[in-house]
Amino acid sequence: MKRKTYLRNQMQYYSMLLIPLGILLVFDITPMFGLVMAFQNYKPTLGFLGSNWIGLGNFEFILQLPEIWRLAGNTLEIAVLKIVCDLTIPVIFALILNEVKNQKYKRTVQTIVYLPHFLSWVILATLFRNLLSSDGVINQVIRFLGGETIYPFTDNRLYVPFLIITDAWKGFGYGAIIYLAAITGIDPALYESAMMDGATRIQRIVHITIPGIMPIIVLKTMMSLGSILNAGFDQIFATYNPLVYETGDIIDTYIYRFGLVQRQYSLSAAIGMIKSVIAAILILISNFLATKFSDYRVF
Repeated sequence: MKRKTYLRNQMQYYSMLLIPLGILLVFDITPMFGLVMAFQNYKPTLGFLGSNWIGLGNFEFILQLPEIWRLAGNTLEIAVLKIVCDLTIPVIFALILNEVKNQKYKRTVQTIVYLPHFLSWVILATLFRNLLSSDGVINQVIRFLGGETIYPFTDNRLYVPFLIITDAWKGFGYGAIIYLAAITGIDPALYESAMMDGATRIQRIVHITIPGIMPIIVLKTMMSLGSILNAGFDQIFATYNPLVYETGDIIDTYIYRFGLVQRQYSLSAAIGMIKSVIAAILILISNFLATKFSDYRVF
């Protein structure tokens, strides 16, 4: 009777789970049945049940593609550099902004720097094309200082640095919000005790602030490793072209061209499945390492 009474009283809370569970079922679980395409020579006219089953044939074909290792190298290079920037720049910015005592100035700066996060890469790509054009502001300044015109959209040497810099610029302000929130949860008594003991501002940051937000840093690192093979499809898709395929073409853009443009659905599903398996393995490894070395785990 106590259990029935408890369930009756808590039913309204459990009913709130119906909508998110429905979204999870429709958009995440149901599409998982499409993975069967990775093991078939899938034909849309025949469907899942009528298409020929070829087992691991798609995976063998993928590993024999001459460009697959170049794509994997480009993806890892861009993703790792983005992860490093996303884990360091927001932390540094949050630590600096936390030391600002003027609350009005602090809120103003914080609002300005996280606004780019809400702009799509389609808009930003157009903006950067105009700024970096031969008559753009950036190239005019470079020529005025005696430099040469740059245009990373067609230069393989500059394209990857352009991706990293613009991605860091777009996301560091929004990413710092998480660390600023974590810093506010640190006990102020720790800072007061450190000040009484004569600790400098740098010493307080090193010995109190950074250890206080370390669980959040570990969590963000673990979540980033799961997307290490993504490298930012939307940014690259909005900015790349055949002239920078050598350094800018990644697995996701190749899947798009191979799967949707050339209609090789089975091969693109196989590549996507390989990515998902690797991401799951990396998350499990990162969780194990975080548990072992920092005594912090997510699951």
